[in-house]
This record gives sequence, structure tokens and C-alpha cells, in this order.
Amino acid sequence: MKELVEVIAKALVDNPEGVSVTERQDGRTTVLELRVSDGDMGKVIGKQGRIAKAIRSVVKAAAAKEDKRVVVDIM
Repeated sequence: MKELVEVIAKALVDNPEGVSVTERQDGRTTVLELRVSDGDMGKVIGKQGRIAKAIRSVVKAAAAKEDKRVVVDIM
């Protein structure tokens, strides 16, 4: 899942080197923390959060296929 979020985020931003994804366990849930450069934050969130919601939907679908629970936090 971590690689999926990283690939999507790097495709969206102007500065792909500024993208980092950290993974941590919170009980049975995996939390993926996505960090991008300040100038690219708007590109990852999108108008009214539409792109962020789409990223979360794709990751949730991929996680459901593997019977896991994954949450994406954009920092």
C-alpha cells in the first residue's frame, strides 16, 4: 500500500523528491502518512478535497482486496 500511495503522489506533484510516505500500525489498522512539499499540498488535496478523497478510495479498495484496513493521512 505504501508504494501505491507514493506512486500516485509523485505523479501529482511538481517536486517528486519531496514526497515521503511512512507506515505505522495502530492496532489492526495500518496508517500511511503522506508528506509533500508545502507548494504541492494543494495538488495532492485538490479542490474541495476531491483528489485526497480519490487517493483514499483507491487505497481502501486495494486494502479490501487483501482483507486489510488502511487509512491515509496527508500531513
